[in-house]
Amino acid sequence: MTPRTLSLLALAAALAAPAAWAQSPAKPAAANAATAAKPAPAAAAPAPAQLVAAQSEVTFTSRQMGVPVDGRFRRFDAQVQFDPKKPETARIALKVDLASISMGAPESEAEVVKPEWFNTAKFPQATFTSTAVKALGGGRFDVAGQFALKGVTRDIVVPVTLAAAGANTVATGGFTLKRLDHRIGEGEWSDTSMVANDVAVKFKLTFSGIPAQ
Repeated sequence: MTPRTLSLLALAAALAAPAAWAQSPAKPAAANAATAAKPAPAAAAPAPAQLVAAQSEVTFTSRQMGVPVDGRFRRFDAQVQFDPKKPETARIALKVDLASISMGAPESEAEVVKPEWFNTAKFPQATFTSTAVKALGGGRFDVAGQFALKGVTRDIVVPVTLAAAGANTVATGGFTLKRLDHRIGEGEWSDTSMVANDVAVKFKLTFSGIPAQ
């Protein structure tokens, strides 16, 4: 190889080097783009509220032969993380001990825990777990979630109203339960002319620790 050939190769290498250097900043740019594409972290859930059980109740009204029959549950629990200003961060779970039913008639209470009705030996609890909360204004919210009873889970939307009660917050609401959807009252008891299919469920839950609206 002649000296002239070596000189030409060296000149070509020197001219090519700046082009390679010019491409190197593209790597940090790609990294920055990847960083910018990362989604923002989800908003943290509010601190847990505390249920004031002595000031709370879960009740229901059914109809037997057209006559309203009222009842309530003595034992239930609610796990709630809720900020009225950030309803999308809410986490709500309710459990009801079905064997704690009170209807004012011992014979009825003994009947409804049997397999044809609640079957509490196999399904001791009814549960509700929220999936979304929508603010409607004026302290009103639609709480969507899954309601499970006697081994059957269904999606429901429960209207809830919040009101201040001193330092506490009271949540009231309710929904209509279709008992046959959950196999409540099987066999001869599935006759809705004897026991209506619709059962009105209502609740008043008092909490401490829910932020002001």
